[in-house]
Amino acid sequence: MTVLHPLRYFPWIAALLASACAIEPLPESALPLAETSCAGASADSASVPVTRQGRYTLVEMAPEAGARDLLRQIVEVSIPPTLEATVEDALRHLLRQSGYRLCENADEALRALPLPAAHRRLGPLTLREALETLAGPAWVLAVDDFSRQVCFTRRASELSGTPRARRDDGRTRP
Repeated sequence: MTVLHPLRYFPWIAALLASACAIEPLPESALPLAETSCAGASADSASVPVTRQGRYTLVEMAPEAGARDLLRQIVEVSIPPTLEATVEDALRHLLRQSGYRLCENADEALRALPLPAAHRRLGPLTLREALETLAGPAWVLAVDDFSRQVCFTRRASELSGTPRARRDDGRTRP
């Protein structure tokens, strides 16, 4: 009695299975790109124009959120390790490629603050979050979109002049 080894027929079985899985790709005209909408879009919203990029990828033809609203652009910044870096230096470094600039009449109290070591590397996060992080909780970000300037003003609670201590849980006490 002869015993057949199972691996002897493996190439034939593999070829048979591979030929059964071959699928003819759809022609380009089979997919109307102008009428294709993104997944998850509601039925009442207008269709989003898309274009084919590669064989299986459809790409929306719309600007990213960070291109429409510059404060929503994602940034990752590493402040050069200088000995006397201030918050103003870090803000100017962060804003260098963003399209915005720091307003000239920025408060001297904020500008002269030393830069904490924890703020030397930030991101990835939005530009708005990075600016608010560098300034700290005592300052409010004010944006002039017309002239593309960012300014910081003191919070109303900070203008009273009485310092408020922060507890370990992050809340403030008088």
